[in-house]
Amino acid sequence: MKILTADEMRSTDRVTTDRYGIASLDLMENAGHAVARFALHEFPRAANITVLCGKGNNGGDGFVAARVLSAAGRKVKVLLLGYPADLKGDAREMFERMEIAPALVPDEAALATAQTIELLDQSDLFLDAVVGTGFKPPLKGVALALRTQINSLTAPVVAIDIPSGWDSDSREYQVPGAYRADAVVTFTAPKLAHVCGNLTDSAYQPIVVAPIGSPDAAIQSSLNLTWAGFSKKIIETPRPADSNKGKFGHVLVIGGSYGKAGAPAMASLAALRTGAGLVTAAVAQPILDSVARITPELMTIPLRAGSQGEISSSNLDPDTLKELLDKKTVLAVGPGLGQSPETEAFLLGLLENTNLPTVLDADALNILAKHRDKLNGRNRLLVLTPHPGEMARLAGIGTSEVQANREALSREFSMKNHVTLVLKGWRTLIAHPDGSIAINTTGNPGMAKGGSGDILTGIVAGMLAQLPHLAGEAVNAAVYLHGLAADFAVSEQDEHTLLATDTVAHLSTAFRFRSEDKGGYVWIQGMPR
Repeated sequence: MKILTADEMRSTDRVTTDRYGIASLDLMENAGHAVARFALHEFPRAANITVLCGKGNNGGDGFVAARVLSAAGRKVKVLLLGYPADLKGDAREMFERMEIAPALVPDEAALATAQTIELLDQSDLFLDAVVGTGFKPPLKGVALALRTQINSLTAPVVAIDIPSGWDSDSREYQVPGAYRADAVVTFTAPKLAHVCGNLTDSAYQPIVVAPIGSPDAAIQSSLNLTWAGFSKKIIETPRPADSNKGKFGHVLVIGGSYGKAGAPAMASLAALRTGAGLVTAAVAQPILDSVARITPELMTIPLRAGSQGEISSSNLDPDTLKELLDKKTVLAVGPGLGQSPETEAFLLGLLENTNLPTVLDADALNILAKHRDKLNGRNRLLVLTPHPGEMARLAGIGTSEVQANREALSREFSMKNHVTLVLKGWRTLIAHPDGSIAINTTGNPGMAKGGSGDILTGIVAGMLAQLPHLAGEAVNAAVYLHGLAADFAVSEQDEHTLLATDTVAHLSTAFRFRSEDKGGYVWIQGMPR
């Protein structure tokens, strides 16, 4: 699913009408119906609904939604920020079809009347159709005053297209001065703000995309950005009836050191739960028993240990390497590895002696930050999964510089080094060597715990083992599934209590979830009630 700018969204609507003959009124009708259906399903107890309408096309969507909700038996009030004579084009047509007498609020004085205040106070739900994706901040006048009033009330707000006051082309986490939102229903494709910004009050509240009639060929974007969740389609086909473990790859997890047995154990468990046919953990001998206890399905290989319980460089001898790498499909290297000189020599030697697809995380990244000349994925698939601090070390810059320029930095680094880069954080980015970037919108603050990165490493490796011919899509899907499983886990407990292994326990629910099947919307954030 492509991510669009506001101009590209307008172009999509225009092409839909001019080239494909779908009337703009029909697009607006479909948009309003989509909002009304969402409100009825997600807020079934909202009997008194107030639709806040501006004078543009966003207001037109609101007029349609008001008509549909009224026909469904809800008590609907419409608050128009202006006069009917101010309306033009499709918005005027939909206003006339609505047949609901609006409360007119052309200025701040009208907003302050007792009648308007009572209308707002009695509402169970607001639909925000004040301004849409074509708006450029800041809000002014009556729209700003209404925003202050709405934000002081407790009734939930469903934003139509985007919370009023947001610049839809913004990549910012937060935009001061915008309307609050408990849900967002946008149309055709997400815009930049939908995938970059914190549009709702929490990460668990829904942002959905409703198709309204534009064919795929009409949706064009120059951003080279996509939504990561769309890649999940590659695993939604049932496995063939004649499947066997040999068809789904063999993951080799290499990591661990004294005191850090949990990291490779969790990565291995995640790879198994993701669907890899076989998983083997190769760890230093002193922690072998601890790692093996994670699950009986896991195979293990003992590696010679150094004086501190770390993996020794003596494991680079040809016989050990041959046994280690024989018949493996994907390597996952780094969880709990440590950074001793012995381990550093082992990692560098390992990478020189195999071209197997490799996922690198944690200490493997910290070691490679000191040997950037070894970061070359030209002859193999190389996936790096850094958090911002690790990314700063890899790029030789400060963490604040990473966070200030995540998208451009990820694209440049990925293309220069021919690697797939998973830059973790708010809206994790998956940058590919061809210059494309997928943005992930799942996940929550409960994942800010030790072990989350190890779980992601295992999920990425497990997906690559099953789908080596669709490597880019497999990585995108893995990141999406990781966050989605964590969202399901938090829905049953609390973000304070969430453990990384709880995410693994909810992977099956994440696999079964079909975002586009839930009411005809694509859920890019949150889950249906």
